[in-house]
Amino acid sequence: MVIDGRATLRTDGVVRSFGHGSRSHRAVDDVNLTVTNQTRLGIVGESGSGKSTLGLMLVGLERPTSGAVIYNGQDVQSLVKYRARRMLFRREVQMITQDTSSSFDPLRTLRDAVSRPAQQLAGLDRSSTRDRVDETVAMLGLDPSLADRYPQEVSGGQRQRFAIARALVVRPRFIVCDEVVSALDVSVQGQVLNQLKEYCTTHNTGLAFISHGLPATAFISNELLVMHQGKVVETGPTQRVIEAPEHPYTARLLAAYRQGNRTPEQEVGT
Repeated sequence: MVIDGRATLRTDGVVRSFGHGSRSHRAVDDVNLTVTNQTRLGIVGESGSGKSTLGLMLVGLERPTSGAVIYNGQDVQSLVKYRARRMLFRREVQMITQDTSSSFDPLRTLRDAVSRPAQQLAGLDRSSTRDRVDETVAMLGLDPSLADRYPQEVSGGQRQRFAIARALVVRPRFIVCDEVVSALDVSVQGQVLNQLKEYCTTHNTGLAFISHGLPATAFISNELLVMHQGKVVETGPTQRVIEAPEHPYTARLLAAYRQGNRTPEQEVGT
């Protein structure tokens, strides 16, 4: 699917509506974006802005009402329709969510959970899988021995990093993160953000980072997209949007965290 190491994930006027007739509501309204495997795109907006629905469409878990999500020239919905193509797509585009309490089987070790995609998607044998899991877990600042514990035997912050490891272990071309640090302590947020940022830079991996928190999003991204009521109200290089917002809603978001006179880096504890 990847040509010469380059990959592009984009949306073409995607709309996602819920309900019917007069009760219909557009959660995502005519959104166009492009992420390459060299882009770290921050998608920010308040709860209900449509950003999480957009994220689900990017990975093929939600079908657009109209428009399309395109991965390297192919419609994502056609890629996820059949198992063989879906497995190839999942190998290259991974999603990480905030809810780790329900995403791990309490009866299986964390090593089992992280090993499964390494074997099924990356095609690694048992020995290579163990090495890859240990390498990925250590890269995220965790002792590999923790992988032999059960999900309920580690802290929430550790479990979140195992969720990240489960996505990174297949060495994807793109990662879609939805509120992956919002439930973590500020000091842990900073560690995880730095680790994700370093991983994406080192492995030439594209990132769509979805959050209602502007500081964390601004810190990790090099492009910023601001959503409000399902629409994109502003987009551009992160530094430009932070320093000279063009839309009133973006300005209000900036004012909300600048009241404490803190920079995004200080806010996430880096």
